[in-house]
Amino acid sequence: MHFPQPVFDVTTSGGKSLGNLPEWDLTDLYASTDCAELARDLTWLETECVDFAKTYEGKLATLDAAGLLGAVLRYEQIDVIAGRIMSYAGLRYYQMTTDSERAKFMADCQDEVTDFTTPLVFYGLEFNRLDDTHLAGLLAANADLARYKPVFDRMRAMKPHQLSDELEKFLHDQSTVGAAAWNRLFDETMAGLEFEVDGDTLGLEATLNLLTEQDRSTRESATRALAEVFQNKIKLFARVHNTLAKEKEIEDRWRKMPTPQTGRHLANHVEPEVVEALRNAVVAAYPRLSHRYYALKAKWLGLDRMQVWDRNAPLPMEITRTVGWEEATDTVLSAYADFDPEMAAIAKPFFTKGWIDAAVKPGKAPGAFAHPTVTPVHPYVMLNYLGKPRDVMTLAHELGHGVHQVLAAEQGELLSSTPLTLAETASVFGEMLTFRKLLGGAKTKQERKVLLAGKVEDMINTVVRQIAFYDFECKLHAARGEGELTPDDINALWMSVQAESLGDVFDFADGYETFWAYIPHFVHSPFYVYAYAFGDGLVNALYAVYEEGDPDFRAKYFDMLRAGGSKHHKELLAPFGLDASDPKFWDKGLSMIEGFIDELEAMED
Repeated sequence: MHFPQPVFDVTTSGGKSLGNLPEWDLTDLYASTDCAELARDLTWLETECVDFAKTYEGKLATLDAAGLLGAVLRYEQIDVIAGRIMSYAGLRYYQMTTDSERAKFMADCQDEVTDFTTPLVFYGLEFNRLDDTHLAGLLAANADLARYKPVFDRMRAMKPHQLSDELEKFLHDQSTVGAAAWNRLFDETMAGLEFEVDGDTLGLEATLNLLTEQDRSTRESATRALAEVFQNKIKLFARVHNTLAKEKEIEDRWRKMPTPQTGRHLANHVEPEVVEALRNAVVAAYPRLSHRYYALKAKWLGLDRMQVWDRNAPLPMEITRTVGWEEATDTVLSAYADFDPEMAAIAKPFFTKGWIDAAVKPGKAPGAFAHPTVTPVHPYVMLNYLGKPRDVMTLAHELGHGVHQVLAAEQGELLSSTPLTLAETASVFGEMLTFRKLLGGAKTKQERKVLLAGKVEDMINTVVRQIAFYDFECKLHAARGEGELTPDDINALWMSVQAESLGDVFDFADGYETFWAYIPHFVHSPFYVYAYAFGDGLVNALYAVYEEGDPDFRAKYFDMLRAGGSKHHKELLAPFGLDASDPKFWDKGLSMIEGFIDELEAMED
């Protein structure tokens, strides 16, 4: 049962109402921190993990197909309950990361879940020791068990890199005081930062939002405020990155990972050469994409040289307006419905049942995300909605994730999770549908130009910026392997990729060298960022197939989303005639961005 949905009537700094912004209703997970259901699940989890180990430890190799299926199903249910507990604790924490009670509750849940699940460490290790022929025979004998083969394949991809049982248990036990603790320190520090901009005291999200203001002096003030605060905390941020990179290097060395990126590629179920082909294609396209576009934008802005605070500036002819929540909702849902009414129907409950937390609030985590929680429940979307046109695109993006997660949930807990390389597909596709809807409704050449320029900038931020981020991370981890990095060392690595990716038209103000400090992906998910570029290139290629008029496209698209993590990217893309391992595949995606820039250039009087 859903309780009445709390809403916030939020205004922008200009005083314009955004309307009633929804807040999460987390009661579908648990009614409260002290509810009987949560206590029951914690007790069940502790008991079940011990019983699971008693039943199966040392015996996996002796099980027949039905017995192994029973173990997999019990393990999956443990995953559901542990995931439900941590989803509730984590989402509640992200609503107000500066609240010590919420932080303590999440930490206590993490400690308990980690302690309770320690007896399960044997499972993956012992499973990976099963003889290949023996396992193949079991899969052939039982179709229900064979369904889980993609899960087993991902587990067994780690086989060459697993440590002794004792060491794996040690790493599991100490995880809460390792990377997770540094992640929390980073999150709480970021949430507590305050920036003085033209007499106003703002949080990180509101300050970053000013970088898209029409007034150039406001953008400059915001940039300088960000730089000042980041510089004041730069030793702390350098310590976080040094520690996490070193911890990763140590674990990678013990696991005999050939590169710092290997673990991410294995988790994403993607071949290193595919990622390398993507990276090389994007870097080679810098002059044709970002360099060319920003030179064009400088001309529009009447500037000989661009400063970093001009990168995301609106165009001079762009009408500054605030998009209310109701308009944003209608825009995205109608774009989804135009593609397929089923997509809009899946998306609608997010707006009506408390599955979105939209308002900017003190202490709330910055950014936006869609969290799948667990398959018996539903995803939750977090936004920091400020009424900018780009916030509408963020809504379309995160709602795409939500739709994908709802459809993939049909696979069950272990098979629903989509590798990062494909996890961005539905989100970027949702953005593209929304953009095409707006572009189709453009009434004037100027309106079309503004929309096209905005889309090109979003694509550059998704593709060029994220590959530059990836190169920065590669350089950071390689350099940390040689020794401790000073803040100046990290600053220099950051600047080495900025000029290359953005082009000669840019100058970089003092302080910009510290802007690596606020990017959460570097802390939470090393090498995550290439997934955005992967997703954008993939969607551009998919959209080209859609525009070519494939009559079965919608059915194929929904099948792809429903597959979750049950298929490899080659198998998922084959029905569309696409292959991500072909270097020409990425050029096809990049050519769409190039085509938009061509059209913008052709609009010049």
